[in-house]
Amino acid sequence: GLLDEAVASYQKAIAIKPDYVEAHTNLGNTFQELGKLDAAVASYHKTLAIKPGYAEVHNSLGVILMKLGRMNEAVTSCHRALTIKPDSAEAHTTLGNALKELGRFDEAVTSYHKALAINPDYAVAHNNLGTALQDQGLLDDAVISYQKALTIKPDFFEAHNSLGNIFMKLGKVDEAVTKYYKALAIRPDYHASHSNLLLAQQYQLGQNTEKLYEMHKAWDQRHAQQFYSTRPYHLNTPDPNRVLRIGFSSPDLGWHPVGFFIVRLFESILENEIKTIVYSDRLADDLTTRIRAATGLWRDVNGISDEDLSKIILDDEIDILFDLTGHSAKNKMLLFARKPAPIQISWAGYVGTTGLSSMDYLLSDIHSTPEDEDKYYSEKVIRMPDGWLCYAPPDYAPDIGPLPFKQKGSVTFGSFSNPGKINEEVISVWAAIMNAVPNSCLLIKYSGIDTATNIERLTA
Repeated sequence: GLLDEAVASYQKAIAIKPDYVEAHTNLGNTFQELGKLDAAVASYHKTLAIKPGYAEVHNSLGVILMKLGRMNEAVTSCHRALTIKPDSAEAHTTLGNALKELGRFDEAVTSYHKALAINPDYAVAHNNLGTALQDQGLLDDAVISYQKALTIKPDFFEAHNSLGNIFMKLGKVDEAVTKYYKALAIRPDYHASHSNLLLAQQYQLGQNTEKLYEMHKAWDQRHAQQFYSTRPYHLNTPDPNRVLRIGFSSPDLGWHPVGFFIVRLFESILENEIKTIVYSDRLADDLTTRIRAATGLWRDVNGISDEDLSKIILDDEIDILFDLTGHSAKNKMLLFARKPAPIQISWAGYVGTTGLSSMDYLLSDIHSTPEDEDKYYSEKVIRMPDGWLCYAPPDYAPDIGPLPFKQKGSVTFGSFSNPGKINEEVISVWAAIMNAVPNSCLLIKYSGIDTATNIERLTA
């Protein structure tokens, strides 16, 4: 576990024998473990310059390129590995991962099936196949894949977490919570699964603000406290005449609700008053491109460790850093635990407290955060006068027209929410409303909502 010393030893070996393939490879592996991904790529390229036919290193390079967000290059590396070694279940799986990230789900599923044809007991491939099926909305099939992974490897904490994620989309919140606890029992430092647990508990019946606050503070104690004794010194000058430097951290600045909440803000900011710096961990789409065009400085932070990103933010001299994720997917809570900016604010991506002692403020409103609940937030609550979010409709949205009710004579209600939010109490309220509104209809839409388990649950 002494990784820096390992790096020094491999470098000494290479100094003695520059064409030492294993030393370059092991150096790359160690850089990967340290989160120094660009250095890992350089080491793997040196290996392949000496030994071009090293299939395993082509695959390892593919893994790193994926972490750096260079998906097309990762696909190329995997194809090279498979040209040399067609029966590599690992390379087929890595290829599937890259294709999945590119949104090429059918091809990803095919790659995982090829891996499993070679090695039917490859738990990682079963787990990743489940995720690709989930992305296709095939939730029941995804459950089967995750369960196969756990049959092969019962202590596979990632598969327990994955099964928790799918249970959320099936509206089985209690089962999801159980799975997240199981993942944490196996791997107590698995902060991503602990965040998933907190998100699920926001939807769970029987919770209240006080209990949720205690749960979020427990996350802070377990994962964030280790960074609080080494908070950096901020060099920002308190000059009222200079332009404020405001940063935004998010993996969701694109086709995601947060993207539609944020885009008009960036397009309305006057550059001579505020300098905006964005730290984005996302493959770009057309809305990402639009948001990027409206920002002062855009940094793609795919594959950059929280520690290194904290240093980048410090060098950027950010005055106020916004977290737009909270404990939802691909969050940067451990970045904010490092306190890279003197003022840190949570907004737009999460409705409750983050629990972090290092998060200074929560931007909200009187509806989302009632005034008598401030004591259940680790942050100081700032309330906007009306609403805490402003939605910008997509370009394809039709113009506002006459109410369909006036043409049809009946009301159509709609819900496009995560099925985890649609519990028995919600359905009871919907039923009472619809019973009070003659001839009304209800349209429910969400990825995977038409899977057999969801249909059975909702119609029951």
